[in-house]
Amino acid sequence: MAALIDEGDDPYLWLEDLDGADSAGWVRDCNAETIAALTGSERFTALRTEIRQVLDADGRIPYPRWRGDHLCYDFWTDAAHPRGLWRRTTLDQYRRPEPGWDVLIDLDALAVEEGENWVWQQVTVLRPGYQRCLISLSRGGADAVVVREFDLARRAFVEDGFSLPEAKSTVCWIDFDHIYVATDFGSGSLTTSGYPRVVKRWRRGTPLTEAAVVHEGRPDDIGVYASHDPTPGFERDFVGRSLDFYRTENYLLTDAGERTRIDVPEDARWDVHREWLLVRLRSSWTVDGMTHPAGALLATRFDAFLAGGRELTVLFRPDSRTTLSYHVWTRHHLILATLVDVRSRLEVLTPDRTGWRREPLTGVPESEHSQIVETDPDHGDDYLLAAEGFLQPSTLRLGRVGGTTETVKREPAYFDAVGLTVRQFFAASADGTRVPYFVVGNPGGPGGPTLLTGYGGYEHSMTAGYDGVIGRGWLARGGTYVVANIRGGGEYGPEWHRAAIRENRLRAYQDFAAVAADLVTRGITTPEQLGVEGGSNGGLLAGVMLTRYPELFGAVVAQVPVLDMRRYHRLLAGASWIAEYGDPDREEDWAYLREYSPYHNVRGDRRFPPVLLITSTRDDRVHPGHARKMAARLREHGHQVAYYENVEGGHGAAANNEQSAFIWALAFEFLWRTLVGPAWQPLPRQASPVREVSSDRSVLP
Repeated sequence: MAALIDEGDDPYLWLEDLDGADSAGWVRDCNAETIAALTGSERFTALRTEIRQVLDADGRIPYPRWRGDHLCYDFWTDAAHPRGLWRRTTLDQYRRPEPGWDVLIDLDALAVEEGENWVWQQVTVLRPGYQRCLISLSRGGADAVVVREFDLARRAFVEDGFSLPEAKSTVCWIDFDHIYVATDFGSGSLTTSGYPRVVKRWRRGTPLTEAAVVHEGRPDDIGVYASHDPTPGFERDFVGRSLDFYRTENYLLTDAGERTRIDVPEDARWDVHREWLLVRLRSSWTVDGMTHPAGALLATRFDAFLAGGRELTVLFRPDSRTTLSYHVWTRHHLILATLVDVRSRLEVLTPDRTGWRREPLTGVPESEHSQIVETDPDHGDDYLLAAEGFLQPSTLRLGRVGGTTETVKREPAYFDAVGLTVRQFFAASADGTRVPYFVVGNPGGPGGPTLLTGYGGYEHSMTAGYDGVIGRGWLARGGTYVVANIRGGGEYGPEWHRAAIRENRLRAYQDFAAVAADLVTRGITTPEQLGVEGGSNGGLLAGVMLTRYPELFGAVVAQVPVLDMRRYHRLLAGASWIAEYGDPDREEDWAYLREYSPYHNVRGDRRFPPVLLITSTRDDRVHPGHARKMAARLREHGHQVAYYENVEGGHGAAANNEQSAFIWALAFEFLWRTLVGPAWQPLPRQASPVREVSSDRSVLP
């Protein structure tokens, strides 16, 4: 057994050097080996082709965004437009089978014209007026973006308009001539997490250096923000600091620059709509002698609350099976989306003189997972509702609160679901907690290849959804697909999440292991035919399964994973996750982190299942060094590991559909060969060269 390595003894620290000659050469060699080993079969070619067909299919639903001007906006990619088209149309046109689209930006043409590898990120439209917007584009799919002003009437970028160079920037319109901007203003302007520490008010036609500071955070904050609410009669400005991933300090900003604290709990989520303040609690809150539980949603009048009033109305109170998933406003109504044992429910609340009237939302199918796609809270009570299931393609309905709904789009089926079912089971975790999970497959078939996935972090819920890639690449070929709803997620609210953070993190992994064991007990699969796949925090989950529960699995796929829990907080955005995982620089935190840190628990005296690690050089959120170093250490101890690093793609590991199809085909081919056969030829053991560790731990060697 190898001794646990510590930061000072890390022999592969050199692989964190993002573009160094040695690390880049190592990546090229590993990529070449993996491509040679996994991409030569007819099955791989068929997988890639079929997945690309799904991703580029003309029948996909173009989910529109409403931006207040009564038009439907959409960003669309297909085989002819791999980088994408930003376009818009009228609602009447959108209802048609083949709408007539007005193309605003052809990103493929722009990339060629400017010689840039542009990837679409987001757009912020000026309200009211809707004639200008701020476009965020990234190079290769990174989180860092270039921001440029765009004229919607002329369909052209504004010469000498608002423009920002590449950085992890956030922007918000105030009016035609002013925006809030948080960006890299130079030395000392970023937090240790790499996000802006300063936000300024920038006037059109003036240098960014002359923009006035409106709010500042501290270096150890995650970042700062400023926002403007342009609702007529309710114009307001807000500023705040993100203290950590879950806590914020928030203020109303007056025209004179004075700040009034919005005195809600730091870990609560809140929003303001016209006269209403909504507060969604992450922890219990006692107000005027009444304690409101974590997960509750409270309403009060904003101005009265700022003046000291604490008359709170409970709009939602969780129970042991039910949690609030999200809420959205229309002009006059509030829609609540809840989960009952991870199954969706939707209802409408309407404020009137006697309180809040409650009724079901019309047009919601009971047997599918439904979610609100869009509303226009500035102007009306219409909503777009998408309903889908693991085996049911999405249906998009247009409705109006208090009125009827109509079906406007249906997605085609991408795989044959005949004979397949969806079942929900509950596994008993190590401490007796009931952990739900969904099984998609043929209930009458013999136990066979099964792909288990999960996330278990950041209060993110894993809900039912139609995935043509999983359907074509896995289900249609006879595989079973399983989604585990483990602690750390949000499936049962904040307490479900809090139960598996920091020193209690092992509970999430015990939950996942319990699901894996339960699948075997029920005869759904065997350990030899059970594969696990996860990305980002789910990649950490996959890494822990590899090193802590190797006997439960036959194959592991970890995409853009977090794996080195000793140095994660020093790499890119890692410091922003300390509230979730803990601080490795504190001895008491490192004591529990090292218990499961995959990189520090690689052993040579225990069989590990074959593993495929996938990452991206351009991921500026989770450093590719996590996956690089893990691959090197696994190979050092003689384990079977395949490694692939895309040169672009950001945290999604792919910048376009072609790359996505390749990566998913790579993962499926690896899983089919490992779990079913014919056995793939193991990669040659590559003894990754060891570099001496720099004595200055604050920089790369």
